[in-house]
Amino acid sequence: MKTTSDYRDIQIGSATLRDIPEIQSLLKVEVDSGNILFRSNDEVATNIRSYLIAKDGKRIIGCVALHIYSVELAEFRSMMVQEDYRDRGIGKRLIKDGIERAKHLGLNTILVLTYKREFFHKLGFREISKIDIPNSKIWADCIKCNHFPVCEEIAMVTDIHI
Repeated sequence: MKTTSDYRDIQIGSATLRDIPEIQSLLKVEVDSGNILFRSNDEVATNIRSYLIAKDGKRIIGCVALHIYSVELAEFRSMMVQEDYRDRGIGKRLIKDGIERAKHLGLNTILVLTYKREFFHKLGFREISKIDIPNSKIWADCIKCNHFPVCEEIAMVTDIHI
């Protein structure tokens, strides 16, 4: 059994096209439950540059995508940490690395739709009304969701300070 100190060896980095099957496998449970939207292999491939992955050795144990909507706005989506690796700071590392990537790109704001309010609040996100979510998000993604239009996810944003 791994101890907390063993998790310092987890590497965070960019995903590659070869990682798609393992990313899809990691997300499957939450996709099947309706908590994460299904994305086809082609959609993931088209957006592969937006994915960060956490690896323990050669095994992917976490991921998140920083999807860009405009020159000012991005969204964290498809975030997942394998269950037996949770509560070890891996999700926090993925988000912090994503925020650094957003800073480097010159983005102003990152949006997240989540059921994990406290997790994102601790990372500097604040809750906003869903009315304030850009229309492009609603029509591009939300309309594909089984829960649309009755969604219980919480909309949160953080401002990027360069």
